Amino acid sequence: MPTTSSRMLSLLSLLQVPRAWTGPALADRLGVTPRTVRRDVDRLRELGYAIRSTKGPVGGYRLEAGERMPPLLLDDEQALAVTVALRTAPSSGVAIEDASLRALAAILQVMPPDLRQRASSLALEVVPAPVSADPAALETVSAAVRRREVLRFDYPGSTWPRRTEPHGLVARQGLWYLIAWDLEREDWRTFRLDRMVPRTPTGPRFTPRELPAGDAATFLSAHLKGSREADRWPCEGTVEIDLPLRELAQRLPDARIEEVAEGRCRAVLGSWSWEGLIAQVIRLGAPFRLLGPRELVTAARTAQASLSRAADGMGGSAHGTR
Repeated sequence: MPTTSSRMLSLLSLLQVPRAWTGPALADRLGVTPRTVRRDVDRLRELGYAIRSTKGPVGGYRLEAGERMPPLLLDDEQALAVTVALRTAPSSGVAIEDASLRALAAILQVMPPDLRQRASSLALEVVPAPVSADPAALETVSAAVRRREVLRFDYPGSTWPRRTEPHGLVARQGLWYLIAWDLEREDWRTFRLDRMVPRTPTGPRFTPRELPAGDAATFLSAHLKGSREADRWPCEGTVEIDLPLRELAQRLPDARIEEVAEGRCRAVLGSWSWEGLIAQVIRLGAPFRLLGPRELVTAARTAQASLSRAADGMGGSAHGTR
């Protein structure tokens, strides 16, 4: 016969499944009487769990959101997932490091010894985000996005509050961006969350507009590449490089790469300019061949001529000082 505490944990685990359970069904799963189920449900309610009960042929019990945070029941995999998330909080781009450390300490304290050992042995080296956004700003902006309400905020470079129709929030490389329709400029804009100071209350509701490039994440990626409608660089070229696939994928994470032979790959990469694209390839320090387009080859010849002139100039200076 399971103890009362273990039985209540089992009951809570069942109630976390998004469905309504009848008393007899729960009693059958737990191996107890319906009367015991009713008593255990009352105990869980006293702990703060909002368990709703309905009567009738299709009645039963359902776990709902309550007015305060009750104790949580996590299995081993969930507990480890929460541990990883809390330990990597400094890289999230939101200023929640202190809160995450307190939460992590609370979770580790109540873990069984073997699970605590597994969680504590996770070797994680976290690089903090370059800047952190205010959690309150994240909540305010997220609520405006969800409710489709006009959002006003102060922003560097503006002498008056910006008025926007917020479309979506995107996290990218430790920074948070708001994608929004700027009501004054009548155009799509991106804003860094760490630079925003939201003003409350928010404005009236609005009908969402269609983004030029799919979803918010795609729009941001295209915007950072200097495009509006397609997630691609203004300049794209194809190069064959004498490097293994694994190494090249690490050094050119945004390129499209395929292996054509052992130690040799074909890569399609992009940049704001053809000169910038050539510079990406040269800094790899490996033999390469340009496959096109013509603009890439022209930029390479121009760069070659510039480097030759620079080298000749250094040679002349060095000869003159002897």
